[in-house]
Amino acid sequence: MKPWILLDEAAVPNSSDLLRLYRRDDEFSIKAGGFELMNSRKHGSEEALAELGCRPVAAKKEPRVLVGGLGMGFTLAAALSLLPPGARVTVSELIPAVVEWNRGPLGEFAGRPLADPRVSVKERDVADIIRERGARFDAILLDVDNGPDALTHPGNARLYGDAGLAAAATVLGKSGVLAVWSVSSDAAFVRRLRRAGFTVEEHKVQARAGRGRARHVVWVGRRS
Repeated sequence: MKPWILLDEAAVPNSSDLLRLYRRDDEFSIKAGGFELMNSRKHGSEEALAELGCRPVAAKKEPRVLVGGLGMGFTLAAALSLLPPGARVTVSELIPAVVEWNRGPLGEFAGRPLADPRVSVKERDVADIIRERGARFDAILLDVDNGPDALTHPGNARLYGDAGLAAAATVLGKSGVLAVWSVSSDAAFVRRLRRAGFTVEEHKVQARAGRGRARHVVWVGRRS
């Protein structure tokens, strides 16, 4: 098997880790701290996140959607395929290099969703965007770190804690949807979602669409 080739690396804010982009033939991988965070051949669960989070609001004429975590663009691309022409999609990505990778070598895999005129990109922490004065969304899709119980960066905990979930509930309308990706189940997180006023569904989804057993989790919270 051919070795991975390092294409680029970027600093992770408030961490000593580096985010590294690798390529092997037509396969790309993003790793941090020796762990693979995402792979261009394994994006079934990211697409499931978009499906579960956007399907309930897709009938709206101008739904407002916040995508927390750009990754390799698969969640964004799947969301755009479901949403109407009048949708407005804000993508929050804390690491500028990830945005550049998606505009460059990674773009072709997801169909270059950043070029879609419905999309705007903010290179900021999604937790800060949720807390902005006047922020309103119909759906929020969160794929940040490895989920609420498998954080590689402790600073992300504020997004998944009681205060972070309460803030998300505030910016979502009465029919708003919060969809959260995780590498594994987390009963404590489900309890926090319910305390924040959400009814919760837990979905087991495949990392690689159409192959293997269910590996990841998507929670769908609806305002109760």
